[in-house]
Amino acid sequence: MSNKINYLFIIVGGIIAFYANAEEQQNQCILVGGIVLLMIGIYRLSKTIPSKNEDEDNGNNNLNNE
Repeated sequence: MSNKINYLFIIVGGIIAFYANAEEQQNQCILVGGIVLLMIGIYRLSKTIPSKNEDEDNGNNNLNNE
């Protein structure tokens, strides 16, 4: 459920940012709001991706403990 919300933030934020940028007279508040939603979605999604360094560190620790 959480990943769906993250993807929804990314899609809606991107659409809002493109819409605000496409007009002749840009509404900067809407543009900033769209970018903020986009960045929140990307940030929340990136938190769920495990770090490559953590995996390597755990593997090294297991070899040293044996």
